[in-house]
Amino acid sequence: MQMPQPDAGILGRRKAIVARLAAALPADGLVSDPRELLAYDCDALTVYSCPPLAVALPRTTQEVAAVMRICHDEGAPVIPRGSGTGLAGGALPTADAVVLGVARLNAVLETNYADRYVRVQSGRTNLSVTGAVEADGFFYAPDPSSQLACAIAGNIAMNSGGAHCLKYGVTTNNLLGVTMVMADGEIVEIGSAAMDAAGYDLLGVICGSEGQLGVVTEATLRILPKPEGARPILVAYDSAVTAGACVSDIIRAGVLPVAIEFMDKPIIHLTENFVGAGYPMDAEALLIIEVEGSPAEIDEQLTRIKAIAQTHNPTTLRESASETQSKAIWAGRKAAFGATGQVADYLCMDGTIPTSALPETLGRMTQLAADYGLRVANVFHAGDGNLHPLIMFDANDPEELRKAEALGADILRLCVEQGGCLTGEHGVGVEKRDLMVHQYDPVDLDAQMGVKDVFDPRWILNPAKVFPLAASHGRGA
Repeated sequence: MQMPQPDAGILGRRKAIVARLAAALPADGLVSDPRELLAYDCDALTVYSCPPLAVALPRTTQEVAAVMRICHDEGAPVIPRGSGTGLAGGALPTADAVVLGVARLNAVLETNYADRYVRVQSGRTNLSVTGAVEADGFFYAPDPSSQLACAIAGNIAMNSGGAHCLKYGVTTNNLLGVTMVMADGEIVEIGSAAMDAAGYDLLGVICGSEGQLGVVTEATLRILPKPEGARPILVAYDSAVTAGACVSDIIRAGVLPVAIEFMDKPIIHLTENFVGAGYPMDAEALLIIEVEGSPAEIDEQLTRIKAIAQTHNPTTLRESASETQSKAIWAGRKAAFGATGQVADYLCMDGTIPTSALPETLGRMTQLAADYGLRVANVFHAGDGNLHPLIMFDANDPEELRKAEALGADILRLCVEQGGCLTGEHGVGVEKRDLMVHQYDPVDLDAQMGVKDVFDPRWILNPAKVFPLAASHGRGA
């Protein structure tokens, strides 16, 4: 993976740039000690790292704007950072870059239950948004697996989803407006708390733009009344392909569960050893399917789903009968990434495919893993076809890293071939940057880069991400 060489001129002005930033921020708002910078040298894609020039930790939109004005004036790259939980290298710095962390912007600014929205600073964690409104009977729907730690800023940057996005949609479906600081420090408001804001849908451009167009400091989010109840079932099969076919049939039947999650045999064993959720150890794959509503609605939906599942001859079909059993069914799924990290380094892919392509894609992924001689554990949001194969390898072995990256690239190319795309919620970052040419032709890429030209003419915001370096060379010069 190639990154551009740091700008010698910026490195030569490091002391002056740090002094300007220190003058614009509170005493504890800047990190410049080389030892402390190591905490910001990567995100959750830890195989690549580089300490930045400095780290700014503002507490207000005005402080963010001050940092951006200085960096724009100095021509210094800026790497926006939420909580650093990203899996695609979207917050990977270069030695001449200033990391702009928003973790201290974590306040709830407004709650409006009549119009069903909450306005928060963008450093607030995903789960704590629900925490701020659940006592009044509301919740925030997007729920990425890292929701305990990930920030709303990163959710907006990557258009994050989660297990329950099948029914409620991903971040873009629950985002109403943002306050954003432009590359030159200008503060703008995009969208509104109304159901539909006037003018062009610039909010749709911002959500999923991976910190390349501006720094979001506040977000207005849609909140929803809590459902009356919810109930999951666990369905196990003797074939991953059969489980994929079951998912396809459920979606084809027009049933809309709140979640359909897929786990294959390797991840079943890893999570069972980690949390002891009581999963069937002889299963090749299992599905966690959850529905919600009134008791009558839940019964009606599950009756239809179980009838479809039975046509594929499950080895286990277990319906929750209590809150304790529901938590047990979900326990392994929620612990999947941590369980894998206990036994190996891994790369987590993020391709998306049509649900009808699940059976064929799973079969071909299994063959690809065998061809490379690497272990792959599959756990993903099956309802919307968002795959998360975990490719296990030894990060201390350069050859294993090379093979893991090559296998990951082949899996993502397979997703595109099947009519899907390179990323569902983790973003392109640096991980998938050079695969963009398999999704888009040069005209498409140029159109996308033209949008960045408008928002960030100098290309200082998160450069060297998303677009292949050869395609973006010379932009912002």
